[in-house]
Amino acid sequence: MTQAAFFVLTALADQPRHGYGILREVEELSEGAVQMRVGTLYGVLDRLTADALIVLDREEVQQGRLRRYYRLTDEGTAALDAEAERLAAGASAAKKRIAEGRRTPGSAPGTTGAPGTGHGLAGGLA
Repeated sequence: MTQAAFFVLTALADQPRHGYGILREVEELSEGAVQMRVGTLYGVLDRLTADALIVLDREEVQQGRLRRYYRLTDEGTAALDAEAERLAAGASAAKKRIAEGRRTPGSAPGTTGAPGTGHGLAGGLA
């Protein structure tokens, strides 16, 4: 699942939203890391709809413009939950590995391999 798709699904997890509302919510949820253009958003919405992860909830005319509201399907909720679990497990594994690396005696910053071997990334002597 792409990062954009993950955040679109997350934006729809609590309530149906229209395109502009999804864009704003994605930017807020990602703390500005994901800023999508309208064309990108509608491409993601099309793919998520084709995959039956979201559906059109309703259409409203607002100030003379049609707003389409999308909502998660049960499959979309399950996919979002599974992806959130996968990401959390990956983050947990990374944090554990980082903590283990900090506790490894004899390892110097910027080196890899067995502690104290003096081997750098290319396997030569450091």
